[in-house]
Amino acid sequence: MVPTGLRVTPVSRYGRSRLYVSLPGGRSAAWYDRDTRHVSLVLAELRDEVLAALAPFVTGDFTIGPPPVPTAGELARLSLPPDDDLAPNRPGEALHLALDVEPARRHLRAGARHAELAAQQRLGAELDRLEGAGWRVLHSVPLPGTDLIDHLAIGPVGVLAVRTLAGRGRRVRVADPLVATGRAEPRPELRLVRRAARRASLALAATVRPVLAVVGAARLDVSRGAADVRILEDTAVPELARLGGVLKPADVESLYWLARDRRTWLRA
Repeated sequence: MVPTGLRVTPVSRYGRSRLYVSLPGGRSAAWYDRDTRHVSLVLAELRDEVLAALAPFVTGDFTIGPPPVPTAGELARLSLPPDDDLAPNRPGEALHLALDVEPARRHLRAGARHAELAAQQRLGAELDRLEGAGWRVLHSVPLPGTDLIDHLAIGPVGVLAVRTLAGRGRRVRVADPLVATGRAEPRPELRLVRRAARRASLALAATVRPVLAVVGAARLDVSRGAADVRILEDTAVPELARLGGVLKPADVESLYWLARDRRTWLRA
């Protein structure tokens, strides 16, 4: 039994795995970082109780002391207002809102909207799996006006602005800058993803590469591609983790924290 009512809660966030020790009212008494094997003691007077609470979960050698001085990135995270934090955005956030807030219009193009939302979710899940390979991913990044970036992926290979195209089990034909899905009228998809990447480059002051991701197509034909736009199917997303790196882990984190602040995009 945990002494004095202390509660131990495992939490994995921001690439770290920790055990938080808290009082019944929720106040943090300490935390144990599994990577550094260090116990950061917030309430020094509860040292013995904290160690007793962690005893069933921690084996081997470890250090104990006051919490480390926060880095600049951690301070920025702590100061980020919740309303300006884009990290909680879901894939297809705007589509979720359109379906939830405008019920009277659900019958209009409902099939197309749901297909697009499913494509966003499928691709978002594939991109999120890259986090184990040192990537950071944001979804539904709003830009001034009506534009948005479906997915922003930041990893060793660089920064990618990803636009999702729902293949819907049809043939998709790419002839720069137009993309046709089935018998539908071709759309300037490559022009749109280029514009999003340019705006992201301006906001982040970094090179951002445009990517068009085709989800669930029966067949993908690229008759006239573009050297500056990567065109891939959702099944090929894991290949991004094997590409050569240009960004160090610290650079990835720095760009991620800059990108997740909604205010960053006001200059896009």
